[in-house]
Amino acid sequence: MATLFLIIIYLSFISLGLPDSLLGAAWPVMQADYGAPFGAAGVLSIIIAGGTIVSSLASGMMLKRLGTGKVTLISCLMTATALLGFYFAPSIGWLVVLALPLGLGGGSVDAALNHYVATHYKAHHMSWLHCFWGVGATLGPIIMSGFIRENDLWRDGYLTVALIQFALVVVLFITLPLWKRMEKTHRHAAESGQETDLHRNSDKPAKRTMKIKGVKLTLMTFLFYCGAEATVGLWSSSFLVNTKGLSAAMAAQWVSMYYGGITVGRFITGFVTFKLSNRVLVRSGLFISLIGVFLMILPLPTIMSLIGLMLIGLGFAPVYPCLLHETPNRFGKEQTQKLMGYQMAVAYTGTTLLPPMLGWIASQTTIAILPSFVAVYVIMMLFGSESVNRIMKLRSVREETVSS
Repeated sequence: MATLFLIIIYLSFISLGLPDSLLGAAWPVMQADYGAPFGAAGVLSIIIAGGTIVSSLASGMMLKRLGTGKVTLISCLMTATALLGFYFAPSIGWLVVLALPLGLGGGSVDAALNHYVATHYKAHHMSWLHCFWGVGATLGPIIMSGFIRENDLWRDGYLTVALIQFALVVVLFITLPLWKRMEKTHRHAAESGQETDLHRNSDKPAKRTMKIKGVKLTLMTFLFYCGAEATVGLWSSSFLVNTKGLSAAMAAQWVSMYYGGITVGRFITGFVTFKLSNRVLVRSGLFISLIGVFLMILPLPTIMSLIGLMLIGLGFAPVYPCLLHETPNRFGKEQTQKLMGYQMAVAYTGTTLLPPMLGWIASQTTIAILPSFVAVYVIMMLFGSESVNRIMKLRSVREETVSS
């Protein structure tokens, strides 16, 4: 039963990943179809991410009232309905309206499942959970490129993804009693102190969350990570079409390689966590992504941009799940639920602000600036992550000194 429950959680994360990469992959065709300005995709991403921020901040209240299973079901249903609306949308104005429920559908379930896995399961489960997000994010552009390759049928791409989402809704509805049962099992295990495959950490004295040393730097790292991930996903297709001269269908396939790098990387990370710490994996991943960025910046053959995109995805792979799983270790188990909501909200703030900012600047200059901006974001992540590591190391030394 526990294995089946994990599979359902993984499937839920496919539903989170599927819509995330669709807009960027389809936008070169959608823009021409609607006669919309180039930066309109940035406006849509702002609304989607804004809805996600709101639902992330409300996730704690929603979880207490409905439980993880119902929140996941409702969120997936909202996402499926919004995607179906994209298929029928007659104008860009309708896309603006539908972007809000699309965003609201993602935030609560993201915070809920991340908190649940970070609290109750070991690091490899967190990496594999986000690997399944990558499965969805990788499938999105592949599905879309298949439809826009012939006759630019981007609407059929959205319809197909909506139907997949509705299928997941059915699975979640049928298995709703299992969610309630497993939540009770984990709660009783935690109360009795007899957790088997659950994540353990020592509790720390409760204090005001934002006053804890390292919290603000951690939030900054989440902001730049999600901003960078979304920026690459949203604008890489346009970068490849306008700077490298690829067709829209080919560019969408290449963007799927970026998400494929994230997916494969997270699958591998799940095994590597048995040998390496979260901190080492985050550091290594950021350096790999920098190599990928420089392959896109340098005047190299076009094929190097594909390799660069894959390396960026591969490098990004461990960053998000490992940082999330470190939350109880860094700041205490009693702070995790609240911090998880904060981290999700700040992460989606990065998703809200950074991609449209780049889109606006690119519309005034050129989309060729994309890799340079991503390089700056990765450097900021390195600074934030390594600063928190130093804070944690100093705290550990002080605690050892006091105990001795």
